[in-house]
Amino acid sequence: MSDTSRPTTEVTLLGKPYVIACPPEEQEQLMRSARYLDRAMHGIHSRGKVLGAEKIAIMAALNITHELLSALDDNRAGEQTLNDLTARLERALEKVGDPKPAQEPST
Repeated sequence: MSDTSRPTTEVTLLGKPYVIACPPEEQEQLMRSARYLDRAMHGIHSRGKVLGAEKIAIMAALNITHELLSALDDNRAGEQTLNDLTARLERALEKVGDPKPAQEPST
């Protein structure tokens, strides 16, 4: 498939348009990602301490990566808590044991 026949989507970051190759089924997610990145870049730009789109993009990428890694760490901690609770529950159920079925009285 040549580059001209690949589906593309245009996104805008800091007021500059970019054409990105993107399958149609991923277009909505790309647009959402671009909006998130654009807001992050505008936030950095508005502080006025970082000049140049490339440096702003790098700072935004670092900030977003930090957010992602923090979320992954939180997720892992939550999974570990669930695993610990599951293990405690299984130990408690083992202590209780299976109740013996009631025997019918003999006649």
